Amino acid sequence: MSLLEIHNLKKYFPVGGGLFSSKKGEVRAVDGVDLSVEEGETLGVVGESGCGKSTLGRTILRLIEPTEGEIRFEGKDLLKLSSRELRQMRREMQIIFQDPYASLNPRMRVGDIVGEGLEIHKLARGRKKRERVMELLHQVGLREDHYDRYPHEFSGGQRQRIGIARALAVNPRFIVADEPVSSLDVSIQAQIINLLQELQQKMHLTYFFISHDLRVVEHLSHRVAIMYLGKIVEIAPSEKIYHDAKHPYTRALLSAVPLPDPERKKERIMLQGDVPSPVNPPSGCSFHPRCAYREDVCDKIEPELESADGHAVSCHVFGPSKRS
Repeated sequence: MSLLEIHNLKKYFPVGGGLFSSKKGEVRAVDGVDLSVEEGETLGVVGESGCGKSTLGRTILRLIEPTEGEIRFEGKDLLKLSSRELRQMRREMQIIFQDPYASLNPRMRVGDIVGEGLEIHKLARGRKKRERVMELLHQVGLREDHYDRYPHEFSGGQRQRIGIARALAVNPRFIVADEPVSSLDVSIQAQIINLLQELQQKMHLTYFFISHDLRVVEHLSHRVAIMYLGKIVEIAPSEKIYHDAKHPYTRALLSAVPLPDPERKKERIMLQGDVPSPVNPPSGCSFHPRCAYREDVCDKIEPELESADGHAVSCHVFGPSKRS
């Protein structure tokens, strides 16, 4: 049994409709996602801005309530838990937020920020809390004298280390990392990625790593899921995604990744048009208006996410049934 299993997960946000007017539509931010995450692995979730990947991560943790679907953690249906049971479950599931500046309370000292979860879950208070926070600060590469400082006294990379320490405080097993390095300099990104890998090995953590940067995901992830307009269009082990991508959208994303060698060149795949609106998504395959390989069936029937040899693709043209 997988540590986390998601079935037909949906999150729709209403559009329009004030106090005296009816709803005009809905934004299909997450539209029928099926995923599983194995214990100890890192699942990278990649897609353009607005594809729904951050909403998916927050919905899994029930920071946002889903519209429909099923979320199981160790076989327990999170949507059927009482508020008390959900609070206990939050010890197992934590999040590292994207913005290290907005995610830390500027009026709280670092020791209180990192140790807040210890008090909420009644794990440690007083001297024991301080000792635990000091240990966490050391684990993430900060000093003990940082305990009594405020967030504004730190750089972006240091603030993100504080956010990581806060997530680790209650000894979670599963962490949603919501683009944790996207706002950092490249050199600092590498330090944070290496830190996350070290912590995963030491603490046997499972990561749900959200990013728009395919280079970062390749370095960190065991498997990669490609998301487009609220749906998963391809999911496979990392090496298969980067060396044998099937879906046209995945290929276009990979073609946009710059090469470190200026002498090497590769063909850039330019997508047609703009990303469709999630308020009014296209019929059939949601990618077909921008796809150079579309066929007549693509705008009529939505393709299923079919799997073969651990490589799942949602495509009428390049899906497993077409390749066999």
